[in-house]
Amino acid sequence: MSTALKRNGDDWHDPALSRLADLTVVRPDLTHGPVTVPMVRAAVAGTGSYLPERVLTNDEMATTIETSDAWIFERTGIHARRVAGPDESTSTMATEAGRRACDDAGIDPRDLDLVIVATLTPDYLMPATACLVQHALGAKRAGAFDLEAACSGFLFAGTVATGLIVAGLCRNVLVIGAETMSRFIDYQDRTSCILFGDGAGAAVFTGRNDGSGVLHASMTSDGAHSELLCIPAGGSRLPASADTVSRRQHLVRMAGRQIAKFATTCFVDLVNDSVAAAGVTLDDINLFVPHQVNARIIDSALKRLAIPRHKCFMNIEGYGNTSAASVPIALDEARRQGRLRPGDLALLLGFGAGLTWGATLLRM
Repeated sequence: MSTALKRNGDDWHDPALSRLADLTVVRPDLTHGPVTVPMVRAAVAGTGSYLPERVLTNDEMATTIETSDAWIFERTGIHARRVAGPDESTSTMATEAGRRACDDAGIDPRDLDLVIVATLTPDYLMPATACLVQHALGAKRAGAFDLEAACSGFLFAGTVATGLIVAGLCRNVLVIGAETMSRFIDYQDRTSCILFGDGAGAAVFTGRNDGSGVLHASMTSDGAHSELLCIPAGGSRLPASADTVSRRQHLVRMAGRQIAKFATTCFVDLVNDSVAAAGVTLDDINLFVPHQVNARIIDSALKRLAIPRHKCFMNIEGYGNTSAASVPIALDEARRQGRLRPGDLALLLGFGAGLTWGATLLRM
């Protein structure tokens, strides 16, 4: 018995996955003739997160670099960040966040088809951190791979999961954003070390046809500006050596002003493009969940969009910028705090090194 895809409305020339809400499947019914049923969407069935216990406050940082709590908070909105302990790594934090997401979704890890870990701080260059997580969770039948798109990683990985689920290639996909940024930060550079923290967040994506799920997704990049935020050494272009270590080239380097300008503009454009592509309005969205890049940047973008601050979830004050982990951590906390309820529309936003940026409009 065959099925055919039909599209209602505009031509099929939008960005990939941008009009999932309009797709239906027409299937024959032997008794009553052809019937139209909603196409399966990729929905978030459960979320989880993990933050290390160790808290690094601004006051503590001020004992080793020239700064103060007031100086940092005024410029970033950060009072503290979490730092992984000596027995913790990206894989251990990702595993715990993933386990909590599976528990929340009511899904046994053995029923996962795929595990994707979005990270720029893997345990090893090889093998993939996702393989370590897959084993630790006991997800014996799941494939596993890492995705590196820096702070946009969770959004990109979620879009990959969405495509696989809609195509019918996967049913349950665990998507994790996890970072141990503290191991790659130059604590002598106060322009960058004050920003970043460690943590992990996760979501289980599964196929549903109940109206929930991803309505729009986008992924964009511009490699022409890759030098604005990077870790210069440690790859094939500049392998590790005594010289690269002595020059601290294995640590994050950031052009702060240019990145701030990019993030503000990107936030505004992502919101406007997403609502236009999905055919909704700003008022339709119950909660904006952005990458926790910097409170001042987010506030500036919200002002330009005339979005009230209470409609935007922010937890940067206590966690800092956790890169690929920031969006899933925020999504998990928003759900657990009752800021997102079934049926609500959430717009997830990510932007970072690459340069990369992406968005996901999600019906809870």
